[in-house]
Amino acid sequence: MVLAAAVAVGAVAAICIGPVNVPTSTALHAVGRMLAGTSDGARDALITQIRLPRILISILVGGGLSVAGAAMQAVFGNPLAEPGITGVSAGAAVIAAGLIVTGMVGATSWLLPVGAFVGALGATAIVQGVGYGRASRSTASLLLVGMALNSFLGAITAALIANAPDAENARSAMFWLNGDLTGRTMADVWMVVAPLMIGVSGVLFFARELNMLALGEATAQSAGVNVRLVSNLVLAFAALATAAGVAATGIIAFVGLVVPHLVRLVFGADHTFLLPASFLVGAIFLTSADTAARMIFNPVVLQTGTITSLIGAPFLLFLVLRKKDPR
Repeated sequence: MVLAAAVAVGAVAAICIGPVNVPTSTALHAVGRMLAGTSDGARDALITQIRLPRILISILVGGGLSVAGAAMQAVFGNPLAEPGITGVSAGAAVIAAGLIVTGMVGATSWLLPVGAFVGALGATAIVQGVGYGRASRSTASLLLVGMALNSFLGAITAALIANAPDAENARSAMFWLNGDLTGRTMADVWMVVAPLMIGVSGVLFFARELNMLALGEATAQSAGVNVRLVSNLVLAFAALATAAGVAATGIIAFVGLVVPHLVRLVFGADHTFLLPASFLVGAIFLTSADTAARMIFNPVVLQTGTITSLIGAPFLLFLVLRKKDPR
């Protein structure tokens, strides 16, 4: 309840804060009029058409990426697993970028998330098949396979953009790949919400099995868990949540790495609580990062992915160095 209230407070604050600050009462009245099907015209447009969709996307994507990261860390048995590092985000991005540069995204609103899901699922299959036999799920193997996959898929994405038939589509793809929430609309919210929540709900369904996996494969099997089936299903649902996020915002890295670790530090490692708490903390994290991106160098606006990388990259280095510490 406390985390849910914090999400609501953070959302209201993010709606009110901007180059033009809006009183809380004004923002709430504008949202209320939108829900009632009325509008005060241009007075409400800043809130309901610009800021509110952006905040809702940040809540959904931040929560989805955090749950996906927590799930991958449990399945791979590796604290460094998360969609960006393992190449799952890059898999979603290579298909999505191809759809953008060819202009195919205008055909149907669902083509982009479906294509991103196919790419994410393909990357997940590669990660499962190449880098992670249960005996070799070390930090080094995770980083090496993730780096190789990200580099390979990044090269394909760069080639697609470089040879885009339309320069405007190429610019759109480049800006999108860096991860940002600028220009999101309610249409983007509706595009994301169903696949993302299906992915998150699917992961949550296997929370108890993930607790068993965290104790080791042998323990999970002795408790009656079908390890291979559960692992594949959890990764598929995590890929779906990741793909929905990537389709809406581009690649926003490190959310799925930082948030689950913070939640474990404060609340413990029980996945029945860790997963929903990760969703809520992830929502707060990305909403705060997006607000910071808009306001730190106002009137210059940074991309949201820049802020998460500035936070996440040092955090990743800290985790790697701590793991190597013999103490």
